[in-house]
Amino acid sequence: MAAKSPRKRTSGAKALAVFASYYRPHFPLFLADMFCASLIAGADLAFPVMTKYALEKLITPGNLKRLFIMIGFMVLLYILRTAFSFFVTYWGHTLGAYIEADMRRDLFAHLQKLPFSFYDNHRTGHIMSRVTNDLFEVTELAHHGPEDLFISLLTLLGSFLIVLFMSWEMALVLLCLVPLMIVHTLVSRVSLMNSSRSVKEKIAEINASLESSISGARLAKAFTNEGYENKKFRGGNEFLKNAKKGYYKSMADFHSKLEFMTSLLNVAVIAAGALLIAAGRMTLPELITANLFASAFLQPIRRLQNFVEQYSTGMAGFNRFLEIMAIKPDIIDRKDAVTLSNVKGDIEYRDVGFSYSEARNGSRDSDENFVLKGIRLSIPAGTTVALVGPSGGGKSTLCHLLPRFYEVQEGSITIDGADIRNLTLESLRRNIGIVQQDVFLFAGTIRDNIAYGRVDAAAEEIIEAARKAEIHEDIMAMKDGYDSIVGERGITLSGGQKQRISIARIFLKNPPILILDEATSALDSVTEFKIQQALTELARGRTTLIIAHRLSTVRNAGRIVVLDDKGIREEGRHEELLASGGLYSTLYHSQFSPEASRRWQGPDSLSP
Repeated sequence: MAAKSPRKRTSGAKALAVFASYYRPHFPLFLADMFCASLIAGADLAFPVMTKYALEKLITPGNLKRLFIMIGFMVLLYILRTAFSFFVTYWGHTLGAYIEADMRRDLFAHLQKLPFSFYDNHRTGHIMSRVTNDLFEVTELAHHGPEDLFISLLTLLGSFLIVLFMSWEMALVLLCLVPLMIVHTLVSRVSLMNSSRSVKEKIAEINASLESSISGARLAKAFTNEGYENKKFRGGNEFLKNAKKGYYKSMADFHSKLEFMTSLLNVAVIAAGALLIAAGRMTLPELITANLFASAFLQPIRRLQNFVEQYSTGMAGFNRFLEIMAIKPDIIDRKDAVTLSNVKGDIEYRDVGFSYSEARNGSRDSDENFVLKGIRLSIPAGTTVALVGPSGGGKSTLCHLLPRFYEVQEGSITIDGADIRNLTLESLRRNIGIVQQDVFLFAGTIRDNIAYGRVDAAAEEIIEAARKAEIHEDIMAMKDGYDSIVGERGITLSGGQKQRISIARIFLKNPPILILDEATSALDSVTEFKIQQALTELARGRTTLIIAHRLSTVRNAGRIVVLDDKGIREEGRHEELLASGGLYSTLYHSQFSPEASRRWQGPDSLSP
């Protein structure tokens, strides 16, 4: 079964449980934050009570001293509240940043485990959006969410009990209106979350388009397609703008209705208070206090309002985070997997079958859609085997199955008699080195890129690897030597230099098994000669698989295997295959004799 995105979203309760689990490593800080938040709520509740007491007991000529003591106590209370607010604001946001960093760490680690099939189906910009933008609001939610909810509930309950003790009639007025506000807040959450999710999806589209356009900027200029790229980006930007308009419309509906209800609450308190005073059931100080508590009610309502917004945006991003985390890698170590060690390099493909369609969507494919079918191939330790044939014949696929970048669907592959599925991935891939035509270099120094072959390598080992790869002299001719910056994807280096740096990596890694995937096909003949020397040295004493379209690079191979979409067609040395007049001979003459290529009209016609 291939790794793929789950169709069902994580349930709300389960998502919250996972979200809450990220507080566990930071629980002491969370408790301190909640404690300070409770003291803030207590200060907010104390102010109306102290105001009522001052109005009723202290505003008289003989009690001015006590009144000013009370005022001083209020000032002290608000100084303490300021200190608590500072703690909540600083350490609360820091707590949110810690949690966001933990989630991003887990997401990145999970992405490292996902197989090639996942990256085949997901654009880089989409993945980057999940790692960055989707978790951006999690900081605010992780901090303000529990705090706002806790303070709101504490303040609402405390205010209601105090008003109930003071006047049950006024408490009844609050009891009628406040639940309506809370229900409106909770109902609006669904609309806001859906709108926020739509915005995040459009941002992911924009990021994917932007990443593609920036990476292809040179191509766009070469084809003078800047206008087309601008038009394409404007289209995506328009979709994002409309998605944000939808979110802001939902938010405006939420805010405006809530503001109306809060204004109505003030009017209701004044109206009910006037009637109660007229009936002799309430005093003016009590009405003022009730009005203060009505305001105290509004503050937690507004906190709930903020909480709903943060929950909508934060959980929309968190749910997208969970979708990626729910993707299970299909290529993992078995429970009884063993470490591959003391490798000789005997490789055997036993009736191997593979289909990309099945690898990507997990469904069983028909035999005619298999890239490889019934492949049998034995490669003795220390020998070199060249794989040639038309494009689409499965040469690269055959090699990618060996380090388990994809999983075989039929048959098995063994190294030194051990099924590779019974080996740990780390030990399997540690013993295989790959040099590809499309070299990827990180945007760092030459030293860092060579050291990627073995990150703990000493400087002397890095230099020795570069010497073996015939790149040391080129490096020393550069201004900063091994500390020279290679630029994005090695843009400051020539194709031959990039290729030799990738070969130096493999020298440093020193694996017993080597895969050369068209390592010189894009180079000029002079550079190719230099690199062929490096590759010859690299392959010495190793089991080596060479994939090549340019047959001049494999004429001296100890064994040549010819593949097409029907499987292995021929095997042998260059002279033997050429003399047989089969598919290899046709391919060879199509490359080196245009006239022979024109004469060839058979069903297996090959393009040079």
